[in-house]
Amino acid sequence: MVQKKKKKKSQLPFRLNILFFIVFLLFSVLILQLGVVQILNGEEFQAEIDKTENDYTEIPVPRGKMYDRNHNLIVDNNPLYSITYTPAKGIQAKDRLNVAEKLATYISMDPHEDKDGNRDYGVSTRNKKEYWYLNNTEEARSRLTDKEIEEMDNAEEYNTMLDRIKEEEIKGYSEKQLEIMAIKKEMDKAMTLTPQVIKNENVTPKEFARVAEHLDVLPGVNATTDWDREKPYGKTFSNFIGTITSQSQGILAEKEEYYLTRGYSRNDRVGRSGLEEQYENILRGRKEKIQYTTNKSGKVVESEVVVEGQRGKDLILTIDMELQEELNKILRKELKTAIQKAPAKNKYLEDALAVVMNPQTGELLAVAGQHYNRDDNEFENAGLKSLYAGHPPGSAVKGATVLSGYESGVIEPGQRFYDAPIKIAGTPEKSSYSNLQWVNDLDALRQSSNVYMFYIAMRMGGDFNYQRNDKLKFDPAAFQEMRNYFSQFGLGVKTGVDFPYESTGYKGPNPQAGNLLDFAIGQYDTYTTLQLAQYVSTIANDGYRVQPHFMKEIRMPVPHEDELGSVYQSKNTNFLNKIVMDDNYIERVQEGFRQVYQEPGGTAAGNFADKDYRAAGKTGTAEYTIFHENGSSTDTENHSLVGYAPYDNPEVAFAVVVPHAGIPNAHPTSKLIGEQILDTYFDLQEEETEEE
Repeated sequence: MVQKKKKKKSQLPFRLNILFFIVFLLFSVLILQLGVVQILNGEEFQAEIDKTENDYTEIPVPRGKMYDRNHNLIVDNNPLYSITYTPAKGIQAKDRLNVAEKLATYISMDPHEDKDGNRDYGVSTRNKKEYWYLNNTEEARSRLTDKEIEEMDNAEEYNTMLDRIKEEEIKGYSEKQLEIMAIKKEMDKAMTLTPQVIKNENVTPKEFARVAEHLDVLPGVNATTDWDREKPYGKTFSNFIGTITSQSQGILAEKEEYYLTRGYSRNDRVGRSGLEEQYENILRGRKEKIQYTTNKSGKVVESEVVVEGQRGKDLILTIDMELQEELNKILRKELKTAIQKAPAKNKYLEDALAVVMNPQTGELLAVAGQHYNRDDNEFENAGLKSLYAGHPPGSAVKGATVLSGYESGVIEPGQRFYDAPIKIAGTPEKSSYSNLQWVNDLDALRQSSNVYMFYIAMRMGGDFNYQRNDKLKFDPAAFQEMRNYFSQFGLGVKTGVDFPYESTGYKGPNPQAGNLLDFAIGQYDTYTTLQLAQYVSTIANDGYRVQPHFMKEIRMPVPHEDELGSVYQSKNTNFLNKIVMDDNYIERVQEGFRQVYQEPGGTAAGNFADKDYRAAGKTGTAEYTIFHENGSSTDTENHSLVGYAPYDNPEVAFAVVVPHAGIPNAHPTSKLIGEQILDTYFDLQEEETEEE
């Protein structure tokens, strides 16, 4: 019997067992690690996974304040309640509508009225259609065919749906629904993580408290504080201070690119006029910068302040608000007196303008203008006209004419001419206000001889042998030559004032001999009151023309509201040019100006000869014609006055212009204004000295 062999049991090789064991250990370690990650660090790692992006937003800060030269506060920030909305990422129109509906239960919007007197809350037809669409989305989509949907992009599809909403479907909305639309309209302006003001005017304490109490059900909404500019001096100097935009307006559309490239947001408040605009970069401050970390759904999971906010730097102006207030009173008083004294003659008299400055530094101490509104029988602030309204100044510019004659070599100091009417062939006679007979250069300034200036103009034009009733030899280049001399004083050119706009006046277009004669006595080109102030300051300052300026200092902001910070920057005197003339010529004209104010026969001596402050300057009267729409015309005059004091060490200079005064002069308005300007200035200086 044959025995069968038993099969041996198969056994795994020893090395293979070791391999399985190692694999088992590796899986065990992996499972253990997954457990650690899931159980111990799962929440932390999940949050890290959710953190997908960092975003930044900037919070506006209050603007810097403005003070006058004596540190009197003239522009402050007035806190206001404000309701804002800051959308998170991924927020849809329907989400904003839901928030708007809730917010409308806590605040009321400005009702606003349409042209028919109906309350429309500033809501447009498109706003109404968008509101209807969000509440009837399926109905709106059903009005599109499949083919239209296939051929249109999203924007075209949306606009087509709005277009197909019928007018009758958006009529009859209640005031509450209109308020909801008004709120959503403001919310729609918001950019991601950037606060947008929903309401910051007339937010009541009750509204503020309600919103603050329900922020948990108003995602993105916040009850915070905004600010508005407050001017303790009211309308005094307000035109020069200027205005700022509201947050609902944001940056100026015409300068959008300029502001956006400088770190502004579209809803930032900016200076839109005056010194608010001129010094925007100083007053704006440094916005607070916040970093937001958001997850994939756009929810903010963390925030951190990365740049501390700082309100704008403070601006110290050169203006003396006490002098400014007094100057406005002086202009109103003398303007009113002139009109009441001779209403028939002064029926076109409406304005009085004045500039007061330090001739050695260019600091503007007071700049004012008053306009009389005859319809309302009220005065209005017209200070800006001192910078942009040009008027023929008359004889006030004769100092520049005499200096032009000296430097061009057509006259010498002390030279005499016989003052009698000038008659050029084919033109009317030209004369002084009376026949002054023989006059030299000082006499011509003191007594305001027109004829003396005519001789200078004729000689500069090439005619040294004037004969009555003859034609003049005339080189038209003389016009530009004399204008070049005048420009050295700031006449006909920009003064360089630190303000967004100033006029250079009007230059007459016809360079003819007769017009040059008129130019020489200030009755052809026009100049602003500020240009005249710079002109007389240049003469007072020994021929150095300084740049007029409103800014004296810039100060760092401090947390204590009643204190001023350290000086960040001071405005130094900026010499624009030195008159290219012999110093003796300047001194000669200075003496002539002194005689105008202090010597018998001087055209302003009656107002200034007995004053302790020893003033100097020049009067001016320019005759011209006003042409009316009905074809009629009226002859009138501009009255001007320039001056400075003390004569031997000038610390104050001024210019006054009173356009459209009556003929003959019924009231010496400009002289009385100039006299009171200097009286007031030195009285205030004396008071300050006594206080010290």
